[in-house]
Amino acid sequence: MADNEGNIAAKDYGFGIPQKQEGFFLKGNENASYGIKSRLSQVFNQKSGHTVMLAFDHGFIMGPTSGLERIDLTINPLIQYSDCIMCTRGILRSIVPPTCNKPISYRFDSGTTILTSLNDETLHDVEEAIRLNVSLMAVMVAIGDPDHEGSTIRNLTKTVDYGMRYGIPTLGVTAVGKNLTRDARYLGLATRVCAENGANVIKTYYCDEGFERVTNGCPVPIVIAGGKKLPERGALALAKNAIDQGAAGVDMGRNIFQSDSPVGMLLAVREIVHNGATVDQAFDCYETYKNSGSCPCCCGK
Repeated sequence: MADNEGNIAAKDYGFGIPQKQEGFFLKGNENASYGIKSRLSQVFNQKSGHTVMLAFDHGFIMGPTSGLERIDLTINPLIQYSDCIMCTRGILRSIVPPTCNKPISYRFDSGTTILTSLNDETLHDVEEAIRLNVSLMAVMVAIGDPDHEGSTIRNLTKTVDYGMRYGIPTLGVTAVGKNLTRDARYLGLATRVCAENGANVIKTYYCDEGFERVTNGCPVPIVIAGGKKLPERGALALAKNAIDQGAAGVDMGRNIFQSDSPVGMLLAVREIVHNGATVDQAFDCYETYKNSGSCPCCCGK
């Protein structure tokens, strides 16, 4: 307790100096709550405004896909090089070390698998997200799916309501069905619908033509999915094109953990996302790490 005696009188009130008001660095989230901004600041690098997320939630619909048979052996060594991890609660509790201290993008919905019709999803309990101390609640939205569009949008809006109540950002994940085209018109519509319904960040796919229209037409940050495994240079070009055209980051999985050098690939992607490296520079980073186990361009790692 402060004593009444011996206190030095306050005098430095900064008269004539307006109180400094910090603007928030991520677009579309200026008016979000303190908790939401705080968690987003853990996911996104405040200097670059970008993020490199490591996704390994594939098993909840695909089972033990290649590279994820033993997550303790393949994924845990990679976590330290990511800005954020995206996974399910089962893997988080059973395998991911709580000492890794990385922000968590929690797969907040569950549903049908690749053995049946996809996109029939149900939400988890928001108290689970609170218990797990997550930084994002990720929910899939199946825009254009005649059977599940409405139900997945309802899942999104309920997740946003939970997030507003408890200060946890929502990541809207656009799903692309077998009969839908990954073009700028569709992706622009899907991302805008997610944003209009309150998502703080959107995860979607990159398209070769018109992606700038997608990012500029979306009022909140977009991170791109890596999608299927590509040759390393092709995956780096994907990341470079997306960042140059307005994406705020990448959420890659198979293009990292199925690479010949997962650490080298993750470091190379970071060079593009955070340091503006060219594809050639990033690929050289990947090759250097693959061949020597270190890369001077990546802070000596």
